[in-house]
Amino acid sequence: MYKDFEVKSIFRTYKTFFQSYVTALPDRIKDGDIIIIDSNVARLYPDIQELIKSNKVFIIEANEEAKSYEHIGKLLNKIIAHGFSKTDKLIGIGGGVIQDITAFSSSILFRGVEWLFFPTNLLTQCDSCIGSKTSVNCGEYKNQLGGFYPPSEIFIDFKFWDTISTQEVSSGLGEMLHYFFVDGIDDINKLQSEISQAYDNKEVLLSLVGRSLSIKRKMIEIDEFDKGPRNVFNYGHSFGHALESVTSYQIPHGIAVAIGMDLANIISAHKGLIDISLRNEARNVLCEVWKNTTLPEVSIDEYFNALSKDKKNEGKTIKVILTRGFGDMFKGTLEDNTEIRQLITEFFSLKKYEGDL
Repeated sequence: MYKDFEVKSIFRTYKTFFQSYVTALPDRIKDGDIIIIDSNVARLYPDIQELIKSNKVFIIEANEEAKSYEHIGKLLNKIIAHGFSKTDKLIGIGGGVIQDITAFSSSILFRGVEWLFFPTNLLTQCDSCIGSKTSVNCGEYKNQLGGFYPPSEIFIDFKFWDTISTQEVSSGLGEMLHYFFVDGIDDINKLQSEISQAYDNKEVLLSLVGRSLSIKRKMIEIDEFDKGPRNVFNYGHSFGHALESVTSYQIPHGIAVAIGMDLANIISAHKGLIDISLRNEARNVLCEVWKNTTLPEVSIDEYFNALSKDKKNEGKTIKVILTRGFGDMFKGTLEDNTEIRQLITEFFSLKKYEGDL
């Protein structure tokens, strides 16, 4: 289930191709186009630069500092100085950091220029490459600037899987699982088997990527700007983002989201929204993603402080996605009280996540 497809956006209808960069790059790149590429990708795939040697290339070390407003300003100055025009394109080749840099730069250059994206890791291929969102950092504040600005074309090449780690596969699978849980699950045992097989079977992984993108596409065509129904895709994310923050981003994003989903399920069970048996069924699947993940010490005060700063909150009220069951997620309120703090403290006291409690 990985056919080329289109996404209908208020900006433009944009296309996603499952195609090799070896054929796509020479076909799409024109004189004047500028490439922004992750330094690791440039090192691991030197043939890319052979395909684009007549164009200006900016090789970026893809880290949080690179996607700061200050650094992007310097990059834009170089792009303009090079003679880039409104009819030229920016082409991003890399993961989420490169996506944010390229999308944000494209959105503000000459009030908007065309850009293309070649996602190179599983997390961007299965999720963020579609949806239009772009976020950059401002000083110490992460992802507080941005907007919606989709590429005109996306090219997903699974050759990049040759150099991704097992942990990166886990992170991508964690992100995909949140789409599957939100969409609804007919056979939880089959899903667990597929997640387990995906580490060694590319055909299974391909199928999961296609399903993940299909679920996301349906929702973003209804609610592109995340004002209503699309909110449910924040399932696991508020808890996961806070975990990333308090552990200094030692936990990969998709694994943090998987842990966040388990925490959302625990709180939902605590509130009487689901039976604990459903939480345990979900946890058995999530274990395939976080197995052998060890958490550093988590301070409950720091964790709630991080939750309180989530941009999806409403005033001082912490808003999270809770569940009444697979396919039935909704925006709820997380109370900051002794009972909830104790529940979360006990959750994080488990240093290693391996199977059912």
